[in-house]
Amino acid sequence: MSLTIPTNLSKPLLKPKLSSSAFFTRVKQPLIVCSSSEQQKTTSDAASSLQAFSAALALSSILLSAPQPAVADISGLTPCKESKQFAKRESQQVKKLESSLKLYAPDSAPALAIQATIEKTKKRFENYGKYGLLCGSDGLPHLIVSGDQRHWGEFITPGLLFLYIAGWIGWVGRSYLIAIRDEKKPTQKEIIIDVPLASRLLFRGFSWPVAAYRELVTGELIDNSV
Repeated sequence: MSLTIPTNLSKPLLKPKLSSSAFFTRVKQPLIVCSSSEQQKTTSDAASSLQAFSAALALSSILLSAPQPAVADISGLTPCKESKQFAKRESQQVKKLESSLKLYAPDSAPALAIQATIEKTKKRFENYGKYGLLCGSDGLPHLIVSGDQRHWGEFITPGLLFLYIAGWIGWVGRSYLIAIRDEKKPTQKEIIIDVPLASRLLFRGFSWPVAAYRELVTGELIDNSV
């Protein structure tokens, strides 16, 4: 009895061949994923920072515009809602309007106008007391512009609003003059306003602080030839 041993069992097993392209492909794939995750992380961080800045800006605006409790911290002034002269002045103005109201029929146009004026007068005095203004011995509200943080809402907010509106008007006028200076008759367009052009510049002028800063950085804000 003879045994036959297959010759192929004695051969070494074949090792799988890995091509260089497959190897580098496997190596590059996690690199691409890592780069994408880093970009997403950077984008999310930037978005979070922007949201935090927007929230802080909104919160500061609310705190500055919120009415502060009235405190008689300045000599000679008292909170308007506690001032007897302030209440007396309100009563006098309302009584004067009510006496004029009796001269007209209830549903007439003058009577309705006087009635609306009475409501506005009461609302105005109510707001003076609610927003913490201080009144003097004459019963009139006094604005505190000494820089006290408790009275910023009396001057800072309307002051910044005035500066913004004045700058907006000036920037639109400047942009209009720059736009028409290359025309054949620029003086004629200063007399007869080009309404379509002025309308476009009017809406574009709302972002005048950003535009002015950009021109200041690029050197276009000031004409060196003048």
